[in-house]
Amino acid sequence: MTWKNRKNNCHQKQNFYYGIGWGIGRLGHCDTGPYIREPMSEIIKSALIQCSLPSPTCEGNIAEIRESMIQKHIPFIERAGEERVKILCLQEIFTMPYFCPSQDPKWYSAAESVPGPTTERMAEYAKKYQMVLIVPIYEKESAGFLYNTAAVLDADGTYLGKYRKNHIPHTSGFWEKFFFRPGNLGYPVFSTAYAKIGVYICYDRHFPDGARVLGLNGAEIVYNPSATVESLSKHLWRLEQPAHAAANGYFMGCVNRVGIEKPWEIGRFYGNSYFTDPRGHIIKEASEDQDELLVADLDLNIIEETRAVWQFYRDRRPETYHPLISL
Repeated sequence: MTWKNRKNNCHQKQNFYYGIGWGIGRLGHCDTGPYIREPMSEIIKSALIQCSLPSPTCEGNIAEIRESMIQKHIPFIERAGEERVKILCLQEIFTMPYFCPSQDPKWYSAAESVPGPTTERMAEYAKKYQMVLIVPIYEKESAGFLYNTAAVLDADGTYLGKYRKNHIPHTSGFWEKFFFRPGNLGYPVFSTAYAKIGVYICYDRHFPDGARVLGLNGAEIVYNPSATVESLSKHLWRLEQPAHAAANGYFMGCVNRVGIEKPWEIGRFYGNSYFTDPRGHIIKEASEDQDELLVADLDLNIIEETRAVWQFYRDRRPETYHPLISL
């Protein structure tokens, strides 16, 4: 994929779209004028990585845990690159255990700047393999301003921006309000080298409203990195996200970690990462208990075909939805 300025071959890219109704357009802007996204194959090879902890008992200090998690992911990232994956998504807060059951302030020190050291490190792999990366990280904006975040890196390693998880749970061991502020960046859609992508994070998936906004903002693929256990929401895992995909006419890549994480043991993270198409069909699914790279071919032409049949964007009635924005 290249970007060509009508006058002088500009190669700079607009980072993301907040506007409504971009659809699957080809025109954008850079610093020196408009660019046109050249025609290319509409089949995108995408992948998800689901992983357990290197040590189920979370041994080591924060820096050691972060490094061990990154080292565990690197072989999967490299394999994705070798298989010519174009867009790769990692799991929620991929550098850490799911520490939210603890309500222990020591985990505040796990937060880091975004962009920052981890995104810079991942950018090297993005550039090496010409692969877009969605990198979920515990973010520190400043003292006391901590977020559950996913950075988006383009295929040349450029940092495009980030999404901050908007819906923060506080129930049944998922004590996330102790660690995260609600997101404040809306629902951005990032124009990458291969597709327009959006991000939802874990608990967000229970809310159809943001999923619709991502569609209105032009998303072709939405990625949802998660950490969820079987005793709480497994029956919803295969219901909600295919429903979002069908209601909005886009692909979704849904990631869940695997294994039991001690000392909290709130349940088994059951994996089952999957891709769903714009018709709501699960087209590829990972195992329940294995560290795994899940790869699927996503035919973006199906988006237009599906929306030509199911005209949900034409038939929606936003003027009747005022109760949805009432507090």
